[in-house]
Amino acid sequence: MTRAQEESTQSDPTGTTDSGEQGSYVMSGQEFVRDTKYIETRITADGRDGYPVEAGRYRLVAARACPWANRTLIVRRLLGLEDAISLGLCGPTHDKNSWTFDLDPGGLDPVLQIPRLKDAYEKRIPGYPKGITVPAIVDVPTGEVVTNDFPQITIDFSLEWTAFHRDGAPELYPERLRDEIDEVSHGIYTEVNNGVYRCGFAGSQEAYEAAYDRLFTKLDELSERLSTQRYLVGDTITEADVRLFTTLARFDPVYHGHFKCNRSKLSEMPVLWAYARDLFQTPGFGDTTDFTQIKQHYYIVHTDVNPTQIVPKGPDLRGWLTPHHREELGGRPFGDGTPPGPPRPDEVVPEENWVPKS
Repeated sequence: MTRAQEESTQSDPTGTTDSGEQGSYVMSGQEFVRDTKYIETRITADGRDGYPVEAGRYRLVAARACPWANRTLIVRRLLGLEDAISLGLCGPTHDKNSWTFDLDPGGLDPVLQIPRLKDAYEKRIPGYPKGITVPAIVDVPTGEVVTNDFPQITIDFSLEWTAFHRDGAPELYPERLRDEIDEVSHGIYTEVNNGVYRCGFAGSQEAYEAAYDRLFTKLDELSERLSTQRYLVGDTITEADVRLFTTLARFDPVYHGHFKCNRSKLSEMPVLWAYARDLFQTPGFGDTTDFTQIKQHYYIVHTDVNPTQIVPKGPDLRGWLTPHHREELGGRPFGDGTPPGPPRPDEVVPEENWVPKS
């Protein structure tokens, strides 16, 4: 899906803002709308935007808490781009100005040597006027952000970085299925990925109820689609599955309660719950998911939704490792490819932030 197919809107909760200590996300009396005007520069094989594909030159800056950034972590791992594109991880919370590297010794990214992602944005565009968002790709030699165009980043990982894909890398955006992937992904974005935010940041009862109805109408539609096929498009994992998974993984820990998406928990929607568990148990998906950081981000940062900043202990996550039986529908997760190997030791999600094994 190209960036132009994403829904144009006005405010961006995935980044940061200068309004209030932690930022303000709810506009009283208004429907939530998202700003999707990102830095559209692309890193391509032919370097047409001035940034050619080059191993070791670029650093992906992400946060495990963020669903949009989690997409890039999954795709980078599925395609085996870890050696070609280094990874910097911000902590789960940020202040009013920027995501920060508070997980690193001294609070500095060890490669970029900056404490705040905003520094890389300002290096490229002095006085950068918009939210400081993750994911972002930084050009290491200059320290400048190249792009934060999250829908395009993962597509370009698939299409432009093929020279550095691992042996057995799957086709996540096969040409023969692109039109269908784009169509399905667009509906997932407008109604589900962004739909949960539309519920959570609604500024009126009317806006909230309309958003709630749109969200669950689409989830019911997706349940019906997935009741007879293992994956969203074709018989293998594609870009569309990556895009849906990151919202489903956050549904019960965050969106059901914090965002008032409470008609049903994911665990009460049998088809979607089994589908989500199938992906979670597939290398690249669950092993990039950090439930502790996810909860900390939403419940601490969104002070206008959760003024106490109390992070809930629940829900019980052990169900993510239970049998899903989706293999009975057929399908081949990686097509003619193979699963990725174990995560790099320095990129393993801490055990205490993951699913209890007993």
